[in-house]
Amino acid sequence: MLLDLRKVFVEEVKELPFSGTFDLSDTEIGGSYPFESPVSYSGTVKAFAGEAQMEADVSFSFAIPCDRCTEMIRREYRYHFSHMLVRTLNQEDNDDYIQVEDEKIDVDELLRMDILLELPSKFLCKPDCKGLCSQCGQNLNQGDCGCQKKRIDPRLEVLQQLIQ
Repeated sequence: MLLDLRKVFVEEVKELPFSGTFDLSDTEIGGSYPFESPVSYSGTVKAFAGEAQMEADVSFSFAIPCDRCTEMIRREYRYHFSHMLVRTLNQEDNDDYIQVEDEKIDVDELLRMDILLELPSKFLCKPDCKGLCSQCGQNLNQGDCGCQKKRIDPRLEVLQQLIQ
């Protein structure tokens, strides 16, 4: 959605509401395509002394395999994002403001980047996930597999005899 902010910047309109959806189903994360539903969003852009304050709420369904045990994780995410929008920047490296060229902003692209930056870097089914056994591959959250835990590198077995 391309949002025209011309009237907001000149404070002809004090508040500009917006809402919509966009699709992220073709976005790959960790080898899977986890976005199960379109991203729904709603928000407002408010005039603020020649600048604009954008507030947006997003929600979507998400399913991805656990990074440790590969069990499927399904979650509903809800995020709130806030940005200060300006026509021009005084400094090039200013992350506090977003420069809006031509007084129009692509809301879908901005929220897409916000979502991807906000998602966790590691997806776990639970904080204390035990993962898979490195020898047999059993999910250790479902019980012990019985494999020998202390495995000695075959190249170092000769040194084990010195300890005994």
